[in-house]
Amino acid sequence: MKCHECGSAPLSPDAPVILVGNPNVGKSVIFGKLTGRYVVVANYPGTTVELSHGALPDGTPVIDTPGINLLNGGSDDERVTRDILFNSNKAIRAVVQVADAKNLQRALTLTLQLAELGLPLVLDLNMIDEVDAHGLSIDTAALAARLGIEVVRTVATRGEGLDQLTAAINRARPPSITASYGAQIEHAIRETEKALPGDVKHSRALALRLLSGDPVLANSFGLNGSLTHIRDEVAAHYQRPLSVVIAQERMRAAQTLLDGIVRESGKASGTARLRQLSGWMTHPVVGWPILLAILYAVYKFVGEFGAGTLVGFMEDTVFGAWISPAATHLVDAILPIPFIHDLLVGQYGLITMALAYGLAIVLPIVATFFIAFSILEDTGYLPRLAVMLNRVFKAMGLNGKAVLPMVLGLGCDTMATMTTRILETRKERVLVTLLLALGVPCSAQLGVILGMIGVMSPLGVLIWAGVVIVTMLAVGLLGARLLPGERSDFILELPPIRLPQLSNIVVKTLARIEWYLKEVLPLFILGTLILFVLDKTGALVIVERLAAPVVVGLLGLPPEAAGAFLIGFLRRDYGAAGLFAMALAGKMDATQIVVSLIVITLFIPCIANVMMIIKEYGSRVALGVASVVFPLAFAIGGLVNLILRAFNVGV
Repeated sequence: MKCHECGSAPLSPDAPVILVGNPNVGKSVIFGKLTGRYVVVANYPGTTVELSHGALPDGTPVIDTPGINLLNGGSDDERVTRDILFNSNKAIRAVVQVADAKNLQRALTLTLQLAELGLPLVLDLNMIDEVDAHGLSIDTAALAARLGIEVVRTVATRGEGLDQLTAAINRARPPSITASYGAQIEHAIRETEKALPGDVKHSRALALRLLSGDPVLANSFGLNGSLTHIRDEVAAHYQRPLSVVIAQERMRAAQTLLDGIVRESGKASGTARLRQLSGWMTHPVVGWPILLAILYAVYKFVGEFGAGTLVGFMEDTVFGAWISPAATHLVDAILPIPFIHDLLVGQYGLITMALAYGLAIVLPIVATFFIAFSILEDTGYLPRLAVMLNRVFKAMGLNGKAVLPMVLGLGCDTMATMTTRILETRKERVLVTLLLALGVPCSAQLGVILGMIGVMSPLGVLIWAGVVIVTMLAVGLLGARLLPGERSDFILELPPIRLPQLSNIVVKTLARIEWYLKEVLPLFILGTLILFVLDKTGALVIVERLAAPVVVGLLGLPPEAAGAFLIGFLRRDYGAAGLFAMALAGKMDATQIVVSLIVITLFIPCIANVMMIIKEYGSRVALGVASVVFPLAFAIGGLVNLILRAFNVGV
């Protein structure tokens, strides 16, 4: 095939298709449909930003880049996407921009930036079904004519329009449209282009990047001095920073492109009420009762049904009446050896403890939590939760974007630590990483915590929540003042509120349960083996004796709690499960439950999270996080224990 039907030399077989787009537009779903989900994930060289690599059925490489809003942004995700497009050492077969069809102005603002690169481009209007649901229609042919490129319509979740998209990739061509920025800026663009080397690619796009302010790029060309003069001259004319003027002109050009493209086609199918509900969810007054109602519903489903009804059935009936007695009988009949008996079905047995903890206590809780979390994801409520909590994070000197990794941390702290790269300053990234490690429980741990809350009084729950929140606020405020750097601006796109789809919830829940069984359950088995060896060698008694001044003296907990904290080094949720089992067995009073819950919530993160911190920020930052989190958890727990017992507070 000749290049884009223009008669030039054929493209190399390894010329890739690059997927780009704003966040939350279904780009990864498109990637999965195009490549058949045969994915290789690798870091972009020199960064920790992961890219998904796959191939079309004909072998053409496909690269899925991180979601971005601009090509000249400062986050790692934006830098990586920009570098792939600007600095590719080989020809690019096509750039496929996946767009949310309902937010065309935002999408076209990015389209205009991509057009400046002169690369073959295809615009994919995804989620076109939601446009129809809003009672609107998009004249795709007219938009394609204005842009001079292929424009296709898809519904990625249903696989609609994928054949048309594949065909459009083969016909991809550079856009014919060029945004105009006015006489003053156009003159500055020409002057900047003259200063660039003659063989440089994408000179107009580079000139706009330089004028918008990219000191690293300017320094690489030795243009800092001359550019300052050009920028200052034009900025004085507009009396605004040049980057702001360029961004506003792009938005104006995008709006002009839309004239007559989007029309009302009929009656919206029930979306008015969803839009009204969306407004309520972020309302400064009404939003809080909605937030509390959602949290209460999650607690009833996870904390009472999951941790109460399901755990009771699994622990008492499935394991207590069926599996454990049968396993004990089978082991004693086949291998009547005391050591084997203790290893498999003893106090620290792989069946009676590891599997009982993992499958009878934790799995029912995390499964119900995964269902609840998937529903919140599918409805689009999580970004609205971020908006509601934005002011709290601003009080800690953080950008509102910090809410997103914190919310994602409720799913997995390790993955949330990786997503801190969306924050633009190192100060914000390190501070959010510290807060994630300190007080944001992952889904497995949170599920167990909700189970423990089920056996606590309302006052006990209030004390636990209050102590954790105050501790995080205090650490955040102190960290914001001690860590060098500044915070960046907060821009967050809210996806529409949607009715959750059962198929999506089932797929997400099953995928997360699979992750739990593969990643977490083996660590439960390893932790039980460690406890078994320590018990058999007598080391566990020594550990309990050495830990007694802290566990028994400072925290006022039973000596056995030392074992729960010990395996908590392996996984916090395993430690929480041990404490939960002690609470269910009546080995802790109400005060001890509250204290233990505070400590395990603030406890050092799991090994996987520590390794991710090392990967993202280095061993010094990981050591610093651990040196803050670990002693602070026990200090706060000890302080709460002393106060509750000194004032004889009945919880």
